[in-house]
Amino acid sequence: MVLITECAESQETRVLPLLTPKTRAKHDLSKRADNIPTFYAEMDGEELDRRIAAARATLGERLVILGHHYQRDEIIKYADYRGDSFKLAQLAAGRKAADYIVFCGVHFMAESADVLSAPHQKVILPNPAAGCSMADMANIAEVEECWDTLTELLGEDAGIIPVTYMNSAANLKAFCGRNGGVVCTSSNAPKVIDWAFKQGKRVLFFPDEHLGRNTGLRYGIREDQMTVWNPKDPMSSENAEEEIERARIILWKGYCTTHMRFNVQQIEKARAEYPDIKILVHPECRREVVDAADLFGSTEYIIQQIEHAPAGTKWGVATEINLVHRLAKEHPEQFIFCLDPIVCPCSTMYRIHPAYLAWVLEALVDGEVINQVSVDEETVHWARVALERMLALAA
Repeated sequence: MVLITECAESQETRVLPLLTPKTRAKHDLSKRADNIPTFYAEMDGEELDRRIAAARATLGERLVILGHHYQRDEIIKYADYRGDSFKLAQLAAGRKAADYIVFCGVHFMAESADVLSAPHQKVILPNPAAGCSMADMANIAEVEECWDTLTELLGEDAGIIPVTYMNSAANLKAFCGRNGGVVCTSSNAPKVIDWAFKQGKRVLFFPDEHLGRNTGLRYGIREDQMTVWNPKDPMSSENAEEEIERARIILWKGYCTTHMRFNVQQIEKARAEYPDIKILVHPECRREVVDAADLFGSTEYIIQQIEHAPAGTKWGVATEINLVHRLAKEHPEQFIFCLDPIVCPCSTMYRIHPAYLAWVLEALVDGEVINQVSVDEETVHWARVALERMLALAA
């Protein structure tokens, strides 16, 4: 048995063996370095399947398992619902009978589920090390420092509306709630940007520079009306103040490591090999990749395009490899492949392994809640304010 843990910048998958020394007692619950009991880490797939199924049956309606689209199939098969982060959080909030929401995703997703859940519900992230590299590129201290600098530079009447992508920590959503801002998803970002400009003169968009730029261009904002805020060295440019004063959208320097792997050369190669191919990409990709594509949109948009396409359609897709492989398997009547030739899943999503799922579920059966994600009440309040502003746009 193996665990695939990281890929990211190395452009290769590192495979770490799970040691199974025969001398260890069968029920040894000592912890590995990553905190999971060795007993679970040593189980084979069949044993994990059996234990997870038994725990689910015991917990019944008290449990709901959520699986993000980017999860491996070995996790998705256990999910009661699968989808993007916000859709899953909403679905979980609607399952009032569930005492436990096990979110097979990453930390900010579990936080969003906790923000939207009922007081009696407990949200659990099977592996607490499953974070998000993009979400980690903007923290509350850096955003507050940016806000103070912009306010000092542009004045109190600068009309800055903070917009945070769903892929961010709960305290950043709360920051937007407190400061007249809003949350967006990759699906509704254009509508949210339109709303923001009706509220003020400028948008501070974080943490994804590329989604912000692609959305701004789609809205009609020129490239020279956008500037990038680098939290590590924000005023390094000789013309930084002038660029900020001129900007209608201030883009945070953040990105998705998975979507940054795609480039125009991959698209050109696909078109050369398959002249009738359609290129479908996620808006977290660079501008030049989006410009070279036939279609771009959110994860749900990508799924819908393929689901509704006629048989025989060829697709080169620029998004996470687990989702692309799943779409290819579910739609054998079409030719679907990932534009990135290196098989590299989202490294943080891949930290959710069936061993972790078995661990937290059996603990629940025993009455123990481990790896709970809990957001404090004040943060929940203001994060909900920002989320409700977003939801009101769909009404």
